Amino acid sequence: MGFFDKFFNKEKQEDLDKGLEKTKAGFFDRINRAVAGKDKVDMDVLDELEGVLIASDVGLDTTIKIIERIEARVAKDKYVGVNELNYILRDSIVDLLSENNTEDVEDYVLPATHSPHVILVVGVNGVGKTTTIGKMAYQYKQKGKKVVLGAADTFRAAAVDQLKIWSERVGCEFFSKGMNTDPAAVAYEAVQYGLSIQADLIIVDTAGRLHTKTGLMRELTKIKNSMNKRFLGAPHEVMLVLDASTGQNAIEQATHFSKATDVTSLALTKLDGTAKGGVVIGISDMFKIPIKYIGVGEEIDKLQVFNKRAFVDSLFAEKFETNIKE
Repeated sequence: MGFFDKFFNKEKQEDLDKGLEKTKAGFFDRINRAVAGKDKVDMDVLDELEGVLIASDVGLDTTIKIIERIEARVAKDKYVGVNELNYILRDSIVDLLSENNTEDVEDYVLPATHSPHVILVVGVNGVGKTTTIGKMAYQYKQKGKKVVLGAADTFRAAAVDQLKIWSERVGCEFFSKGMNTDPAAVAYEAVQYGLSIQADLIIVDTAGRLHTKTGLMRELTKIKNSMNKRFLGAPHEVMLVLDASTGQNAIEQATHFSKATDVTSLALTKLDGTAKGGVVIGISDMFKIPIKYIGVGEEIDKLQVFNKRAFVDSLFAEKFETNIKE
């Protein structure tokens, strides 16, 4: 049994396949049209492929990198048939993900270097931040870990209640000081509470900061500093949650948040509800920030640890039909 098979079973692959159905349908339909009537990869095919990748929200800069890799392969091999394009494109995407700090890891395993592990979760309203936190907590609780959810989103109506409901549903610990309290103080005391009960994982929610409001972004630094005062090194992870269905807007949010705070991991939600799954490739390439989780369904167990090989395997599971003349 290899590394991939051990950490990514058949059920998870099926969930991923289903979650990427809309992306695959649009992606390969466009590629089919791009290679229609062609028997080899030429400049016309590459121009069409460039448009396909951009339309799939891969992003301009990342698209150019992929096209340049394919051009180099065509130049090297002299003749590349369109039936080979699928494999070359697949290899190019795997290479990009491999180069950009996204590593395939075991499902829901905490670092052995420190305990508890503290995660600060950031992102704008509406991306599925609180839901992602709840699903993360569920997965770690299933692994036998003691989890604390800290409610530092103290401004949005019902935010505290929503996180509390998730804690009750999961069966994990919950810390709150109520609405309209200082988020930095909440974060500090949530860490303190987690330490006092010997928690394995502390996940702290924050308000859905609008990435255009610099003052609110500065508050994230205040929150981080308060956590570090109570537990040196905390937060060990700053996770940015992005809604994959927003396509290029997700990239814009990642740009602003990565400038405002030290984002160390990404979670991409709602992949199952969009044809814009190509944004996963673009975000990985642009920001060199590891993608840690992807949401492939609404159910509580449909948040997956991102596995680049599984993602690319799923994306290319159904090869496009080429119109090659016999």
